[in-house]
Parts: sequence; C-alpha cells; structure tokens
Amino acid sequence: MSQHHILYALEDRPSFMISLTAAVQHVLASFIGVVTPTLIIASALGLQAEVPYLVSMALLVTGIGTFIQTRGFGPVGSGLVAIQGTSFAFISALLMVGTTIKARGGSNDDILAMMLGVCFWGAFVEIILSQFIQQIKRVITPITTGVVIIAIGISLIKVGMTDLAGGFNSDSFGSVTNLSLGLGVLLVIIYFNAHKNRWLRLSAIFIGMFVGTIMAWFAGITDFSNLTSLPLFSFPQPFKYGFHFDWALFLPIALIYFFTAIETAGDLTANSLFCQLPIKGDKYLKRIRAGILGDGINSLLAAVFCTFPNTTFGQNNGVIQMTGIASRKVGYFVAAVFVVLGVFPFIGAILQAIPKPVLGGATLVMFSMVAVGGVKILTCEPLNQRNSLITACSLGMGLGVMMVGNLLSQLPPWLGNIFVSPVTTAGLTAIVLSLVLPDAEQPQIPAESLEATK
Repeated sequence: MSQHHILYALEDRPSFMISLTAAVQHVLASFIGVVTPTLIIASALGLQAEVPYLVSMALLVTGIGTFIQTRGFGPVGSGLVAIQGTSFAFISALLMVGTTIKARGGSNDDILAMMLGVCFWGAFVEIILSQFIQQIKRVITPITTGVVIIAIGISLIKVGMTDLAGGFNSDSFGSVTNLSLGLGVLLVIIYFNAHKNRWLRLSAIFIGMFVGTIMAWFAGITDFSNLTSLPLFSFPQPFKYGFHFDWALFLPIALIYFFTAIETAGDLTANSLFCQLPIKGDKYLKRIRAGILGDGINSLLAAVFCTFPNTTFGQNNGVIQMTGIASRKVGYFVAAVFVVLGVFPFIGAILQAIPKPVLGGATLVMFSMVAVGGVKILTCEPLNQRNSLITACSLGMGLGVMMVGNLLSQLPPWLGNIFVSPVTTAGLTAIVLSLVLPDAEQPQIPAESLEATK
C-alpha cells in the first residue's frame, strides 16, 4: 500500500469520532464472524438454551483478546490492530467432539465441558509453537503466508456471497429481494469509499449497512422480536459447564491449533503490510511471535470463560485497507465496543438482527480485499519457477478441497476434519513444498562448461 492511502498510521491518534467510526466498521465487519461459529455449533448439537450465554462470552472474550493483541503486554500481543474472534477452523472438529459425547449419552453440560477442555489444552500448542518462530522462519515466508491469506480471503468470499443470497439454509436463498438488497449495499459502499470526502470514505461500510437495514425494514425482512427474551446483563463464569478431557478427541483440535498459528502469521503479515511495517527480518519475526502467543493466550481465556478458540480475523485487514486507518487507538475502541456487546446481550442481538443480505453485501468486498492482500504479499518475492510451483499447487489443493465437498469422505473422520479447511490444506501444502523444493533460483554452471560454450 502506498503512503497516500494511509490516513492514520499505527502510532497516530485520530480524534474520538474518527476512532469510534472506524471501530464500529471493524465491529460490523467481524461481528457475524464472531458469533456464527457458536451459532453453528449450538444448532448442530442442540444447545439452544445455552446460546445467549455462549454468544455473550464470545463477544466479551473477543473484546479482551483484541485489547491484549493490540496493546501488547511484554512478549504477548502483536501491537497491531489485530481483531480477535471465534475461529471458523475449529467448527468441524468441535462438532465431532460434541457428537461423540452426545452419542455416549452426555448432557449439554458434558458436551460443552469436553469441547472447552480439549480447547483449553490445545491452546498450549499455539503458545509453545510461538516460541519456535526463529526455528521455523524458513516456512514463514511471503510465499507461504501469501498463499494462506489468499486461501482465507477466497474461503471468506464464499461466506460473504452466501450471506448476500440470504444465508445458509434460508428459505428465500437467492431470491431477487436478497440479491438486490446485497448488491445495493455493495454499490453504496463502493460509491462512498471512492468519494473524495474523508468522512464519507471512513463511514462507507457503516453507511452501506445502515442504508441496507432501512431498505430491509421496508421490505419486511428485519426481525427484532428476539430482543424481549434476553437477559439485561451477562457476566462471565469460569468453567461454568465443567472441564473434561479425552486424548482421542484432543488430537484433531491440537493439529488445527498448529495450522491456525500459520493462518495468524499470514493475517499479521497482511496487517503489517497495510501498516507499512517490514515483513522480513528480526522485528517482523518478533511481531509474529508475539501475535501467535497472543492468539494462544486468548484461546486459553476463551476456554476458561466458556467460548471457543480465538484467532486473528483476516477480514479486518480489509477494513484497514479500505478506510486507510491503521491506528492502534482504533483497536482499543474496538475492544471496548465488543466488551460492551458481551455484557449487554440485547445490543449484540440488535446487530445480530441485521439481515444476512445486508451483511453479505458489506463483507463481500472486504473479504475480496483480504485475498488481494495475499496477492500483494506474494509479489514481495519474485515468482520464479519454484515459487510459482508452490503457489499453484498450494492454491490448487486448498481450493480443490473447498470446491469438491465429498473429496475427503473416505478418510478417517479425524483426518478429514483437519483437511476440510482450504486454509489448512493450502498452508500445509505450501509448507511441505517450501521445505522439499530446492531454494536456489538457478543451478550453478561450472566455469568449465561456460568456457566450452564459447
């Protein structure tokens, strides 16, 4: 990103209103990503009664984790505006854990106790891995991180487009109303983001979602009826559902923690790029180490306070790129907003009631910007024969897994759950090829051979 695209750099301190406006856009970009994994897991396992508390804790821990990651405490936290949130990567593995406990006759409390127990111990995989960044820096290169970021962006695009059409399992999926509403929001955001007025540019996402919600209200597809059944306050209760552990159920979770560490490295690399910080060298590796350690600590806190593993969200890099605001101060505002949303459930429910086509129209462009960020990272190194081969094979494997849904149906469930994510598949392929393929761009030709050709 060139300098003129940055309005406020990392150390700048924009005014209260600018910071709040940017923070709200970050929250709107990531809110559904924070609560959706919890809603998916709860719906699949019949945990509807626990949903209000689980969602509140997801929002609260997101706020705490974002503050830790943004502020940085010694070796913990990247110091970037790296928004934390519930990771999608763990959904299938957690569902496997939950269905196993349910098949054994376990109660809802038993299901949650096992899921949170294995997630608690799994967080130590990421914590320990963060201390060996120097040893594995060979695989944390612009090529591997660029591939991971592109895979993240493209997989998120699928989520954004699905929301634009009405959301998963929607009765009106793909209707003219949904498509018109989502595309309308997208066009409003593009128009205001390209505007010369700085305030309109800063508020583009917010304006688009506000206009879309008003349009949805007149179309009769906005529902706020669930607000009356929510408690006024929600306070954290550590290990509310108990704490269980099983080695067989732990291993898939542990492996996914390993790959989310690589995913986090990619997200933080993109964030560094947008903040015009170096993405090579000792300072870069120190920042990545602190960020991955922050992810692990935040996932540990998530398990204690009864929510699912946290990770650094890639979609917020798109917000930074679109608004031009990379100030750390904005991260503090984002953390405060999420804490308030977690303590007061009805506020989060209002945002949750925003129609899916509105959210899809807003997030689609941001998710696409994430993929573009991955392309920018790739171009930091020349795409010679070796790098092109790594990129092509990794993206081919990752996107192939995403496009062919039953590709892994014959694998053991624990193995299939690991590779079902295009991010983990693409990332693992890139790492293996980076280690296996020779690093030299061209073979050295002996001097005698050169003389013979003259």
